[in-house]
Amino acid sequence: MILVLLGTQNNSFHRLLEKIDSLIEKGIIDEKVLVQSGYTKYESKNMRIFDLIPQEELEKYQEQADLIITHGGVGSIISSIKKGKKVIAVPRLHKYHEHVNDHQKQIVEAFNRKGYIIGIDNIKELEKAIIKAQNFVPVKYDTESKKTSKIIKIIEEFIDTIK
Repeated sequence: MILVLLGTQNNSFHRLLEKIDSLIEKGIIDEKVLVQSGYTKYESKNMRIFDLIPQEELEKYQEQADLIITHGGVGSIISSIKKGKKVIAVPRLHKYHEHVNDHQKQIVEAFNRKGYIIGIDNIKELEKAIIKAQNFVPVKYDTESKKTSKIIKIIEEFIDTIK
């Protein structure tokens, strides 16, 4: 099962769901797809879509997922990699009115560089990322390590500067 997390951002992220839908239609994705869409209103015959679901239920789906595709939100990324999941992260972009700025690009880049996730910059890369995920072994996320603490601190400080 693939779990798609769009977080609780109040801007739409149709672009990602449209791409996933097209990959299902092409047969690239042949698994069941569940979507936590937040405020993104999207209808699909190919995916089961929830707006917002209770945290306990979301965690249950995260545990069951073989792959998690998420926006570039720190919470969605960290909660998924803490569970040792394969994660593909796609940043919401300001130019598409998906967020107030492009800070998710830096977040995705940082986690990708450390080997925790497969981060992509362009939605057109999603098909390749899904194929890559089949053999991807993420770096184990260790909340006790100094490196992990440092990356979280950098991200938190960055987010504080853009609020």
